[in-house]
Amino acid sequence: MGREHWKKIWVGSAGNMVEWFDWFVYATFAVYFADAFFPKGNETANLMNTMGIFAVGFFMRPVGGWLLGRIGDRKGRKAALTLTVTLMSASAILIAIAPTYAVAGYGGVAVLLIARLLQGLSVGGEYAASATYLTEASDPGRRGFASSFQYVSMTAGQLVGLGLQIVLQRSLSDAALHSWGWRIPFIVGALGAAVVFYLRRSMLETEVYEESGAAADADRGTLKALWAHKREAFLVMALTMGGTVAYYTYTTYLTKFLSKSAGMEKSTASLVSFCALFVFMCIQPLAGALSDRIGRRPLLITFAVGSTFLTVPIMTMLRHAGTFWPAFGLALLALVVVTGYTSINACVKAELFPTGIRALGVALPYALANALFGGTAEYVALWFKKAGAESGFYWYVAGCAAVSLVVYLSMRETRDIDLNRVKDEPQRLTAEPVPSN
Repeated sequence: MGREHWKKIWVGSAGNMVEWFDWFVYATFAVYFADAFFPKGNETANLMNTMGIFAVGFFMRPVGGWLLGRIGDRKGRKAALTLTVTLMSASAILIAIAPTYAVAGYGGVAVLLIARLLQGLSVGGEYAASATYLTEASDPGRRGFASSFQYVSMTAGQLVGLGLQIVLQRSLSDAALHSWGWRIPFIVGALGAAVVFYLRRSMLETEVYEESGAAADADRGTLKALWAHKREAFLVMALTMGGTVAYYTYTTYLTKFLSKSAGMEKSTASLVSFCALFVFMCIQPLAGALSDRIGRRPLLITFAVGSTFLTVPIMTMLRHAGTFWPAFGLALLALVVVTGYTSINACVKAELFPTGIRALGVALPYALANALFGGTAEYVALWFKKAGAESGFYWYVAGCAAVSLVVYLSMRETRDIDLNRVKDEPQRLTAEPVPSN
């Protein structure tokens, strides 16, 4: 890759990191502020209410996917990426200053809800804009490697959030964290977003978009154009289903699962997540590069098989992992399996659509799948826990992976697709038969 390609990847990834830092700190710090916005009572019920608001953010993501995907296809990837980080900064500020139940009653919940709606709007467009940008900015033979930096940056954002949580846990009392310390990461997120806004204003547009002629297409970025590629859109939803449930299970939910279900100290649970996610982040480019050599389908199939058959035993053993090392080993095993999806899902989805509809084509169906499965994963887990049947959630995760496995087995390989196509026929979705000699 040339210097300009690396610059595009760096700027796109840096913004993505801040976006996902702001998104994930809500989940990682929820255990500290859940009681601040609701009446004193059942701790699990308050956490469920707080995570219910977290899930509401996911239901705003399809709107963000449509709006910002449309902007990305009509005005360019840079315009969409700049707008997403602006919205995220505003939402972080709102959470940082939101009044508690003791001060404003349910007024604080209203502020929290508005902030999460803005975050959902922002992240709904950020995923597709960054996935499209990173895929288009790379050399044709290294798209898997380049697009893997989306999850490198996403995970880096979560690691920064977890790292900040660990520092605060060791420097502030538990009472201080519950009282006001949980506001600190949202202030940090707002400042980080301001820096990225400055960087993205000077970022370069991708050559694929500039040279494709997509900007001259009157139907670019419209639902009409997307409907012409409806099979690809449904494919994005289906292949996302298992991956997003598994990802959120072993990332945002893991810390709460270890502390609430496995009985670990919150600080130990955070450290387990931090260490496992760090290794997970480092192996993303390796898996992405591997897909450039052997194709995308082998990695996706490996993920789905592993997640289908290993989720129940891994979660069962995590439930009884009382110390750091067993929990770390199991969490890392789970995340290595998930890498088959996370490292390449961005480029696989971008490779399914022509340039004039690529951002919207990735954004809207992906956001819908996340709203239905990713955003509700923690709520579903807590529902099973409250019902006294926590193991039911393990089977739910495995079942979602099994559905995606069927899709991976039947879809075609996308590695060698030409991104410069604009008005070609929709891509063939089923695996092509191997010609006989």
